[in-house]
Amino acid sequence: QVQLVESGGGLAQAGGSLRLSCAASGRNFNNYAMAWFRQAPGKERENVAAMAWSGGSTYYADSVKGRFTISRDGAKNTVYLQMNSLIPEDTAVYYCAAGNRPVTQYYSSSYYSPTWYGYWGQGTQVTVSS
Repeated sequence: QVQLVESGGGLAQAGGSLRLSCAASGRNFNNYAMAWFRQAPGKERENVAAMAWSGGSTYYADSVKGRFTISRDGAKNTVYLQMNSLIPEDTAVYYCAAGNRPVTQYYSSSYYSPTWYGYWGQGTQVTVSS
C-alpha cells in the first residue's frame, strides 16, 4: 500500500530555513500529483505547494510564493519542501499528500484541493519562533 513518511520538521527562528522530506513508497508515482499541505491549530488544512511527479508546473499558495520550493528526487522516491525566510505564520503541522487519480484528470485548481489527494503522511510539526 501507499506510504508517505515525512521528516525534517522542527523549530526554526524567523528568517531561517527548514527542508521537509517525504519518502514515498507502495506504487509508481509517475502519473500522479504530490503536494504539501499544512494545518495550524484552529484552522483548515491548506495547500502549500504541489507538482506532478513527472515534472512540469509547480503550484504554490500565495502566502509562500518566493519562499518555498517543492521538488522531487525520482531515484530516492522522495519529495521535498524547501522553506526559506520562515515567518511565525508558517507554524503548522505539514503533511505530504499523493493524488489518487492520474494528473491527466487534474485542472490547475485541482492541485490546491485536498479532495484530489487520497494518500497522506502522518505529518511533521514546524514551529517558527519570532
